[in-house]
Amino acid sequence: MADGIEFAIGGLDSLLGKLEAISYETKRKGGRAALRKAAQVVEAKAKQNAAALDDKATGRSISANIGMRWNGRLFKRTGDPSFRVGVQHGAVIEEKGNPDPGLNGPTPHWRLIELGREGVSPNPFMRSALESSIDEATNTFVTEYEKAIDRAIKSAAKKGQRA
Repeated sequence: MADGIEFAIGGLDSLLGKLEAISYETKRKGGRAALRKAAQVVEAKAKQNAAALDDKATGRSISANIGMRWNGRLFKRTGDPSFRVGVQHGAVIEEKGNPDPGLNGPTPHWRLIELGREGVSPNPFMRSALESSIDEATNTFVTEYEKAIDRAIKSAAKKGQRA
């Protein structure tokens, strides 16, 4: 199963001060948009890493199947916004044999590359994408969230309301 990665962000005094001045709804919308931008940074790095591993001789491309999805289940359970970045199309090919449906065809072999198997060491491209882009993703989140909050405060001030 996937390992959870947690980290703390420090030095956000100006952002935290602005958060006091806005409503929960504005925090939630701005946070989701900022989190999406940060997840796109990780997604782009994962696609770059997977493109280096893709076999050009076949039609299947792991990098074409990397995507990002909103984690609605976690949000409904805890209220925490979350996006998932991963390889889509499930783990199994439903047809018998080894059909090659083209660029966006299923790539269940990505797990064998990422996690390794007996006698073959792993070549992680998803985990390394997160590890190498965590600083950039964090900075993207902070700047985008601050922009969203500034826009909300400015818009509410024009209307004479609380953001």
